[in-house]
Amino acid sequence: MKEYVEQFLIYIREQKKYSLYTVVSYQKDLEQFVGFLVTKNIFNFKKCNYDILRKYLLFLYNQGYQNKTICRHISTLRSFFKYLKSKHIVDDNPMLLITNPKVEKKLPKFLYYQDLEKLLDSPDSETSIGIRNRLLLELLYSTGIRVSELISIQLDDIKKNEQKIYITGKGNKERIVLYGTVCKEKLKQYLEVRSSFLKKQDSNYLLLNDNGKPLTPQGVRYIINQIIKKYALSIHVHPHMLRHTFATHLLNEGADLKTVQELLGHENLETTGIYTHVSNEGLRKSYLEHHPRARKENKS
Repeated sequence: MKEYVEQFLIYIREQKKYSLYTVVSYQKDLEQFVGFLVTKNIFNFKKCNYDILRKYLLFLYNQGYQNKTICRHISTLRSFFKYLKSKHIVDDNPMLLITNPKVEKKLPKFLYYQDLEKLLDSPDSETSIGIRNRLLLELLYSTGIRVSELISIQLDDIKKNEQKIYITGKGNKERIVLYGTVCKEKLKQYLEVRSSFLKKQDSNYLLLNDNGKPLTPQGVRYIINQIIKKYALSIHVHPHMLRHTFATHLLNEGADLKTVQELLGHENLETTGIYTHVSNEGLRKSYLEHHPRARKENKS
């Protein structure tokens, strides 16, 4: 069974042009699925029927997985069995009978301006690492790009005169993101010290680690966690929160939804629409805090 998994991973990487992050995620999901099948003495995907798949999903549920994570596993298995069917490895696709569990829609968390400024200004601007970290945070907030897109930026992708970056997003789709004067200055400062990260060989990637290699998603998360810890910031931040903050702040300042959709690289306007709820909640909070007639106690 492992050979078919490997063939599928090659297919989504080389033909479908999925990102490395997505390929690794699919690989982990399928390895877990194969491990489950082995415990049931199933060694052939042709023996995977609706019953087996339902038992696997129940297994995930009993392991404490949230519905959102189970939906991701279902998505992986849908793609996998569709591939198996197209290659005549299985006779039927049992995933056609599987439906997703209901997922509660949670509003994405974002940073308010004061907390954001504390985070962006925290890294030391006198050291090469601090300068790199300042640019890393600024790029995530100023452009709204995903972490996987951030670490994939190459020097050739940046058009400094026009203050724009060519980004390769999900499904290998290319889009343009813009950055402002603050990010422009931080980029200039980083490019002046970038050579200090290079070791024996050159690299065309923008953001490098201490060994001169491109940053990884785990590396970005580690950097942000260390910044929060070192400067004792009383906020919890994950990298994707800066993308949420980017979208929310744009809408708060009057940007139209279609523009935000284009900048985020969303295929569906409905996906972007969730930020209108976040934006409205921010407006509501501000109204309740500042309008005299909205307060519980009216002194007049």
